[in-house]
Amino acid sequence: MHFQHANDIWRDFPELSAGALFIDGVRGDVSLGDHVRQFQTIAGDRLDAGSESDLPEIQAWRRAFAKMGMKPTQYRSASEALLRRFRKEGNLPAIHPLIDLCNAASLAFAIPIAVFDLSRVSGFLHVRRALGSETYLTFAGETENPEFGEVIFADADGRAHARRWTNRQSGHSAIRPQTTHALIVAEALHETAVEDIERLMTVLHEATTAAWGVRPSMAMLDRSSPRFDFST
Repeated sequence: MHFQHANDIWRDFPELSAGALFIDGVRGDVSLGDHVRQFQTIAGDRLDAGSESDLPEIQAWRRAFAKMGMKPTQYRSASEALLRRFRKEGNLPAIHPLIDLCNAASLAFAIPIAVFDLSRVSGFLHVRRALGSETYLTFAGETENPEFGEVIFADADGRAHARRWTNRQSGHSAIRPQTTHALIVAEALHETAVEDIERLMTVLHEATTAAWGVRPSMAMLDRSSPRFDFST
């Protein structure tokens, strides 16, 4: 399988930096509580200094959403939505160790992180503009069609695994108790995105290696090296 961004995504968003991590051997019976608490502490400290909307990572995604013709306060990046919820509630619900880890890391870095169950993805995963014929399954079980030109995560079968780029993932490929292999994708657009994505992917690599006793494959992606190949 492989993951990549379409050429026009790199053309229209040259400031984009992305990282991808493939992990095989995922189980739901591990504890990542220490990592989650450390990340949440970092996020809490950042929020004590101001609102999530003040963070450069969040501001960069707001500009990108506006550039794509969407109201940034109507459609928020996943990291902004998580930070808003964390600021209001003081915690996030436990879902699955891998999701809990990535959600907490997203809070700490203010960077959206997508996590896909690869058994539910056909062939490849591309970040590209929608044709409008793709199908997207909501977490409520409803089927939608992305709008023409909308940035989506799409597979070989024309299924959209995320809508509005980093706004919302699909319920179809969400991590579940039986998940064994997963793809993690982090994307950022702010000034220090390259360095921050590398730090983020490194800590996720270390945490998943320690938790599951496996060694994930990892790649940093840019316009000159946009494709991540991995074997399931």
